[in-house]
Amino acid sequence: MLSRGVKYQRLDDLEIGESSQELVAVRVPIIGMTCQSCVKSIEGSVSEMPGVHHVKVELSEKAGYFRYDPRVCSVEAIRSHIEDMGFEVPSENGDETSQLLPKEIPTDLLIDMSGVSGDGETEVFLSVVGMTCQSCVNTIEGALKELPGVIEPSVDLAAGTARVRCSPGALTPRQVADTVYDLGFDVTIVSVDGKQYNENNTPQTKSDQASGDGIKPPSPVKSKTQANGSARARAAPEVWRCTLEVRGMTCASCVAAIEKHCSKIYGVHSINIGLLAAKAEVKYEPRAISAADIAHSITELGFPADVVSDCDGSGQKDLVVVIKGMTCASCVNKIEKAVLKLDGVTACAVALTTSKGKIKYNAEQIGPRRICEAINRLGFEASMAAAHNRGAAHYLEHKEEIRRWRNTFLVSLIFGAPCMAAMVYFMSAMSHHSARDMCCVLPGLSLDNLLMWALATPVQFVGGWHFYKQAYKALSHGTSNMDVLISLTTTISYLYSVAVVVAAMALQQDTSPMTFFDTPPMLLVFVSLGRWLEHIAKGKTSEALSKLLSLKATEALLATLDENGHVVSEKSVPVDMVERGDVLKVIPGAKIPVDGRVLSGQSTCDESLITGEAMPVAKTKDSLVIGGSINQHGALVMVATHTGEASTLAQIVKLVEDAQSSKAPVQRLADTIAGYFVPLVMFLSVLTLVCWIITGAIDVQRIKDITPEMYLNAGYSDWELIVQTGFHFALSVLAIACPCALGLATPTAVMVATGVGAELGLLVKGAEPLENAHKVKTVIFDKTGTITRGRTSVARVCVVTGAARALPHVLRRLRAAERSSEHPVASAVVRWCTSVLGEDQAVQCVGFLAAPGCGLRARVRASAAAAAPPPPPLANLLNKLEAQSGEECVVSIEGVPVRLVRGGDDAALSSAQAASRLQQLIPTADEHQETEEIVLIGNREWMMRNGVMVPRRVQEILQEDEEMGRTAVLAAINDQLVCTLGIADEVKPEAHLAVYCLKKMGLQVCLLTGDNRKTAVAIARQVGINKVYAEVLPSHKVAKIKKLQEQGQKVAMVGDGVNDSPALAGADVGIAIASGTDVAVEAADLVLMRNDLLDVVACLQLSRSTVRRVRLNFVFASVYNLLGIPLASGALAAFGLQLQPWMASAAMAMSSVSVVCSSLLLKTFKKQTAEQLRTPEYLQSIHLEDLDSVSVHRGLDERIEPIDRGASPLTKLFYRNKSNEGCLLQEDDDLMTVSFIPKRPTRDAASLNG
Repeated sequence: MLSRGVKYQRLDDLEIGESSQELVAVRVPIIGMTCQSCVKSIEGSVSEMPGVHHVKVELSEKAGYFRYDPRVCSVEAIRSHIEDMGFEVPSENGDETSQLLPKEIPTDLLIDMSGVSGDGETEVFLSVVGMTCQSCVNTIEGALKELPGVIEPSVDLAAGTARVRCSPGALTPRQVADTVYDLGFDVTIVSVDGKQYNENNTPQTKSDQASGDGIKPPSPVKSKTQANGSARARAAPEVWRCTLEVRGMTCASCVAAIEKHCSKIYGVHSINIGLLAAKAEVKYEPRAISAADIAHSITELGFPADVVSDCDGSGQKDLVVVIKGMTCASCVNKIEKAVLKLDGVTACAVALTTSKGKIKYNAEQIGPRRICEAINRLGFEASMAAAHNRGAAHYLEHKEEIRRWRNTFLVSLIFGAPCMAAMVYFMSAMSHHSARDMCCVLPGLSLDNLLMWALATPVQFVGGWHFYKQAYKALSHGTSNMDVLISLTTTISYLYSVAVVVAAMALQQDTSPMTFFDTPPMLLVFVSLGRWLEHIAKGKTSEALSKLLSLKATEALLATLDENGHVVSEKSVPVDMVERGDVLKVIPGAKIPVDGRVLSGQSTCDESLITGEAMPVAKTKDSLVIGGSINQHGALVMVATHTGEASTLAQIVKLVEDAQSSKAPVQRLADTIAGYFVPLVMFLSVLTLVCWIITGAIDVQRIKDITPEMYLNAGYSDWELIVQTGFHFALSVLAIACPCALGLATPTAVMVATGVGAELGLLVKGAEPLENAHKVKTVIFDKTGTITRGRTSVARVCVVTGAARALPHVLRRLRAAERSSEHPVASAVVRWCTSVLGEDQAVQCVGFLAAPGCGLRARVRASAAAAAPPPPPLANLLNKLEAQSGEECVVSIEGVPVRLVRGGDDAALSSAQAASRLQQLIPTADEHQETEEIVLIGNREWMMRNGVMVPRRVQEILQEDEEMGRTAVLAAINDQLVCTLGIADEVKPEAHLAVYCLKKMGLQVCLLTGDNRKTAVAIARQVGINKVYAEVLPSHKVAKIKKLQEQGQKVAMVGDGVNDSPALAGADVGIAIASGTDVAVEAADLVLMRNDLLDVVACLQLSRSTVRRVRLNFVFASVYNLLGIPLASGALAAFGLQLQPWMASAAMAMSSVSVVCSSLLLKTFKKQTAEQLRTPEYLQSIHLEDLDSVSVHRGLDERIEPIDRGASPLTKLFYRNKSNEGCLLQEDDDLMTVSFIPKRPTRDAASLNG
């Protein structure tokens, strides 16, 4: 908010030296600030100057905002004062008022530096979607009360709204909305202080940001939070998120080093690093540090890092365009003003020197293509800057690393091969000659030591430069890694060897000492070979992600259609410039550029790499197509629906990247161990050296017993043998120890598993769900859309009014009421009613209330057209139905049997039918007058709660439907029961096989549904589920899962709907079907791209295979270090088992390769097909399985209601008096109210109960 009493003047409004009582705001560029200490120093010093009222310095803008009294102070005085402090203030041409903030900048962009809020209060009105009970209300109000400046929050569950009264300037409406959104609710800002809220009129509006006029908009931090100068200490710091690409990491110790380093950086909240994905996700405060500074800091650590993306959480995007044809500052100003006029553009800055422009825009309103076209219309040539992806696919394949380590290996081999040959030759020669016979070229210097020194020196200082550089950067930042061990090993080997040879030469000895000149070249040969093979294997692990990235199309054909829908022109554009709503043409053989919907044409598309579906999918008009799939036969004209990061392919890639960047719980232990591994190994190496020297000093014979014969006869003294032996084993310990194998055990397996899963259409959202899935003991299925197809249809209609001619009247009201509902049952009713009556708007819904798990209540308004007679074909069928006699009066209407139910011996039903006929005989006052009626649709419980009694005859009809597995629905108009509907949802054909396979894996399978118990039991019998939780409300599904978890069970929930999302999030493993709602997919841990329940079995099998592989990798890595280090230290030397340092280095190099190759074996995982799972054992079990014993739990009640058709008479006696009409919905919390409807209609109507 703007400060009251503060005015911002233009140049022509203020004369120099003019006496004025108004304060002046000015912006002064400041160069030389490096940190927040500089900012505080300037603010504190300048604020003490006479005449200066308020000061705010922005480090991110390299500028300061000052408000002063022009009669007392001047901008020149402020500039001079800052320069005296040691900072540089660029001088401006003209007088001091050239820097005054111009008036033409929108005043809501000016920074308020008063620090004083205006009087009064601000009220923010929000629409909140997703609240289900009073607990949600309490959670939201509690979170809002914790915000600084909030006076009183008020949340209305029934209306789905929230009113928040807060102090002016303390919070922005967006901050209030984000707080509610972070709790898991969908929120929309409706109004602020009674005025309609518009995002474009918030402080994030357009700014005349020019490169040459010295005027810039406020920093993004201030745009999103409160104004400058206000009490920021009370507000939580704004946190941004950036993604960095980090290269050069080899093992978990590298990850630990980066995490430790970044944790010390001021402003960095957290960092999550994916070793194999080479990505780091950093949360930081933009007011304290920038993403580029974080990347630079990591680069200085020795790991080259670049910023991939930087998000401020506002939903806005940055666009960098290359602009050709600019000649002067007027061109810059022209472009900026034109771009800022475009809807959706919030900021624009054009640099003449670099010929580039940076534009911030709202992707929902405008896209890159329209921005470039607007610039082109001005006479310039604009194009998007090349995407800074650094060859993501190539890097994932590790091509650069593979090439570098291959070259390093070949160079090392040039020196290593002769070194190995010379070593073998001289060792064989020494077996026939004494050391004195082979010495000397010079006194104390043998030919073998001279050759080894000549070969080791270039390798040590040229080939080992990379390791020295990385080790120095690590040690300078207080960390250690594998490069430190390698550098230590080679340096100590080389320096020790040089020292003993020089000493022997100085003493003019007739023998040359034993040296380790062979260690540097041999170690570097094996390390470079190991790294080369390791990166080849790593490239294979990320092969699936590389394939996904390669699916993205690069070009798209932008088409223009005429009035008849024919293509009149085509233009090829980069796919990044395609916007939502663009019409595109896809020729045969081309990739679908983005997600969209087909407007015309017929073809088939290969979607195998995205969904795992091997067969081509037919595409016709209105079919949905996925970006990245391949159009096979015919040409298609499509409209883009999702582009850029919103496309399916981009979302899949992001999911896989996030999964491969995440850490499994078992990996965190490995990372912790790796962080202490290098110091521990250095300690063990020193300990080995000390122990062997002490051992030799006590009993030199032990040293002689393990020393080769050739060295015993070489004339070495006892102490020379002791020191040589100690260094030999100490260097071997340094060479053989390897934390890489331990650090690669989990991430390599996770990367391969997630890649394999993506190829099979199984998307895993992280390493933790992949690890947790193998612990699952109970799998819970939702019914509608999961066990069943989810596309419900009307299977039977029973008219209970006694008059068939009332059916059109009833159907019009039912259709109007159900159109306001999103339930699958509602869509089935609407479809059938429309097929019977055709499209008409004679009846409209004017009020609607839904009770999840029970039904709906609607107020409908019927016009005079609603009384029109039905179409002749329908009238004939109804007459035929009326003419039938007896109990079974049935006709088929649009493929659905419609039955007319007569009263018969049911007195309550007969009485109600008589009242209905009487009501129809009474004419209304005005037949042309609109009438309002109350429509009730739902289950028995819903009718009872609304005072509508269900006669015995109707109860029997409902029971018939439920025993057939249908959902039985009752409908009443004006408290009069009119009909029942049996809604059928076909069970998926693979459901029974999937349940059988899960049971065979030792898992308990349950059905959790809000449907009535009879329908649930019928479905359970069909698929082989023996435990059913029926009539469970959406708000109670989470409670049911928590009860199972409290019993010590790991629970997996499989669902697809909005009402399943809390349960998916609450389960240990949430599995969502991608064909379901976006909310469910977002809440789940695993996503099935295909609507196939056998993929649930595949997910759990993949998890078990991955965990087994991880454990095996840990065994490899642990056993290698636990056995290798003692062996290298000489613990088994007395038994003739000892390693030379070069042998230890070879073992070290191969350890990482063995772990990665072990993980690659996961690529052999194959999902079993339905044919493979239908074994003879399964076919036999279909006939032998007892499906009658199904235990049913109702709601949250743990009491079991056995449903057993073969129950004994005693059992029937004990259960015969149990009521099936238990009241499930007792609390108001379970009602989701949209509007209030009076209980009684405006006119009297007969009730069914007489």
